[in-house]
This record gives sequence, C-alpha cells and structure tokens, in this order.
Amino acid sequence: MEALPNPFVSRSFTQLFFCWLGLLAFGLVMVSSAAVALNGNYATKHLVYLVMALLAFLVTFVVPLRVWNGLYLVGWFGALAFAVIVLVPGVGHTVNGATRWLQISGFTLQASEVAKFGLMIYLAGYLHRYGEQLSVEPAKIFVPLGMITVVSGLLVVEPDLGSAVVIVAASIALLFIGGAQLRYFLLLLLAAGGMLALLIWLEPYRMERLLAFIDPWAMPFDGGYQLVQALIAFGRGELFGLGLGEGIQKLYYLPEAHNDFIFAVIAEELGAVGALTLLAVYSLFVIQIFSVARAQSDRGELFAGYCCYFIGLIFAFQLLINLGVNTGALPTKGLTLPFVSYGGNSLIISSAMIGMVLRCAYPREVPRG
Repeated sequence: MEALPNPFVSRSFTQLFFCWLGLLAFGLVMVSSAAVALNGNYATKHLVYLVMALLAFLVTFVVPLRVWNGLYLVGWFGALAFAVIVLVPGVGHTVNGATRWLQISGFTLQASEVAKFGLMIYLAGYLHRYGEQLSVEPAKIFVPLGMITVVSGLLVVEPDLGSAVVIVAASIALLFIGGAQLRYFLLLLLAAGGMLALLIWLEPYRMERLLAFIDPWAMPFDGGYQLVQALIAFGRGELFGLGLGEGIQKLYYLPEAHNDFIFAVIAEELGAVGALTLLAVYSLFVIQIFSVARAQSDRGELFAGYCCYFIGLIFAFQLLINLGVNTGALPTKGLTLPFVSYGGNSLIISSAMIGMVLRCAYPREVPRG
C-alpha cells in the first residue's frame, strides 16, 4: 500500500506556521512603535522574549505527545503550585497591587500563563482517558471541574480575573467538546456567569470599571479614561491610519499602549484597513488550529485533538476579550493580544502552545486506499 503525504495536514501546517511568524514579526514592529515614548528599551526586551519564545516552541515541537500525555497530572500540579507560590508573602512579585508573578533571576513567570499550559495538558489527558464515560457517568465531569475551579480561584485571589475567565471559558467549552451532556454544559455556563457577576459586585474597582464601560464619557478623566483614549485612537486612525510610528495616543495619553491596548495603537497608525487585516490573519490562524484539532480527533489522536481544541479556544477567547476591551464592547480588563502585545510570559507560553499544534499538524504519510 503506497503512502502519500496528507495534503490537508500539510496545508494546515504551512498556513499555521506562516501566520504565527507573521504575527510575531508584526508584534515586534508594533511594540517598537507603541513603546517608543517609554523608558526601558521595550523593543530590545521584546526581541529577547522572541528568542525565548522560539526556544519554547522548539521544545514542545520536539517532545513527543505521548510524553505530555503521560504527564497530564503533573500539568495540574504545576499549575496549582505556581498559583499557590505567587500568593506566599515575600515570594510573589507584586505590580500595581496584583501579585501574579514569580521572580527568578531577573525574569518573572506569570502564574496564569503557566496555568494555561498546565491545565491544557491535564484536561487533554483526562478527556483522553475518561471522555467516553462523560455521557454515561455525568459525575465524571466534576473531577476536572473541581481541579479547574481550584486553580482559577487562586488566580482570582491574585487578582487576575481576566485570565481566570479565559481559562474557565475554554475549559468548559472543551468539556462540552469532550462529551459532557448539554444540560450540564448549560448549568456550568450559568454557574460561571453567576460567579463572574458576584466577583464583579464584591470588588469596588470592578464595579467602577463596569460603570465606566457603560458610559466612559461620563468619567473621561477617571474610570473611563483608558477607554476614552482608546476610542480617540480609533477615531484618529479612520480608514488608512496616520502612518506607522505616527500615532499620538501612545505618547503617555493611552496607558498600556504597548500591552493590553496595542490594538488601539494599530487602529490609529494603520487605520481600519490595518486592524481588519490583522483580524483576518488572526481568524485564519485560529480556524486552522481548530482544523488541526478536528483532523487529529478524526484520526483517533484524542489527546492531540483536545490539546489543539483548548489552544484554539484560549486564543479565540483572548482575542475576543482584548478586542472587546479596546473597542468598548467589554469592560476594561488587562489581557494581552497573543503574539502581538508586549509581554514575555504570554509570548513564550503561546509559542509553546503553537509548538504542540504544529507538531500535530506536521505532514504525515497516509496510506492510499
């Protein structure tokens, strides 16, 4: 029986690889532009992070998936350990009132980013082993749900509500894909929504952000300041933008212009055309991840399929939330745009995830029937 390259998987690999490289290159350019007025040489730091991200990509691309599958419980314990350690007084690194990082030799590790990778390994491994039982033994869903709740609860304590929301949303969706019954899926959504509303109501600063989101122009120099400046950037950009490097809002008007609000800088400098082009590339990128996930599941490679589904969900939810925050469709929340925003942890972990997807999408030989 003659073996032929699988054209579907090869095409997915090529598109994913070049979309990823394109996003990395575009991110470097935009971070250099958005951080031009800031002290600290962010462009050089981002370049160093890119090198580290490529190393993380190579590790996950080279390590066989069966190794990760065998370490699925280690993934959860690793996520839990980092979420606990950063909360230990004197150990966790605090910035702007949030204790989310563990500082090691001048480099900081963010607990939520480690949690994404660890929970991906855990959930894929669990569903690979017990996914078929979810439809006949609904109680099986409470095991991973409890594990996710523990880690996400610790992230909320830091506080890092945005990352916790992304992780919980991706995890619930993956459990549904893995075989959870629809009624339990809907109950989980209701429970998650109720918990999110409670967390917002309990914290005054979250309520302030919600009120600012409803009418940012009512408090343009207070809670609505960041969103107002972002909307001004969109208005200034119009169709074709002011030109790369010509943006004004990044000059100390728009806080976190190189990080959480980099999309507003892109819209100001490259206009609606540039912003929509980025969205088109990112959408193709996410769609191809889901395509690889489906192909792996159809081949019976369930662990690989679940990993890819989780990764695609993480990127999709984070993209939607980041865009929603930048455009005023969602309350202000600190979440990066993966591969484009400044941030070493996000860049490294996201690239490690893509390493796993590209390993799954790597051209294989299939038998000719």
